[in-house]
Amino acid sequence: MLKAFRYTGGKSYENNNSIKTVVAIGIGAALFFVLGRFVAIPSPVPNTNISLQYAVLGLLAAMYGPVAGGLIGFIGHTLIDLSWGGSPWWSWVITSAFVGVVIGLFAKKLQVQEGDFGKGKVAVFTVANVIAHVVGWVVVAPVLDIVIYAEPANKVFAQGAIRCSFKHHHRCCSRRSSDPGLYKNNCKERLPGSGIS
Repeated sequence: MLKAFRYTGGKSYENNNSIKTVVAIGIGAALFFVLGRFVAIPSPVPNTNISLQYAVLGLLAAMYGPVAGGLIGFIGHTLIDLSWGGSPWWSWVITSAFVGVVIGLFAKKLQVQEGDFGKGKVAVFTVANVIAHVVGWVVVAPVLDIVIYAEPANKVFAQGAIRCSFKHHHRCCSRRSSDPGLYKNNCKERLPGSGIS
């Protein structure tokens, strides 16, 4: 039986846990990349997809702790952005890392490796994911977009709210454009009712 290692908040680890964690980071970042880049579920919002890679991030962060979760999110999201050409959108890369860290901080309460993942632990895992995504995509990502890229506040906070509610990856160039607004049809036509002027 495969025994997963748990984050113990700085206490001593079992032998080979650092090796297991490094392997989990590598596999997790690769899965995050493949799911984020090549596997997509269309959402009702044009040019957006529901992102499955955050399920992998959540599970591995819960199993291996905040460092692994942060690195999986950071490396995986960076690889996705690089694969589209150009440079990574650092505010969103950092936010993916933030989501992994926050979920990983709940790892001590979850103790997934113990084999007991009853209703109470499912509830804690769900709450950890909701907190991580809401704070990450509604607060952290928009603030970093403003600080790093001088993006318009009304645009980035609207994108953050939409991203959080749909957990989508917006492939449109609007997140990298200085023109505020959410667009469809390859960034040429503004989404009706986007609430952004």
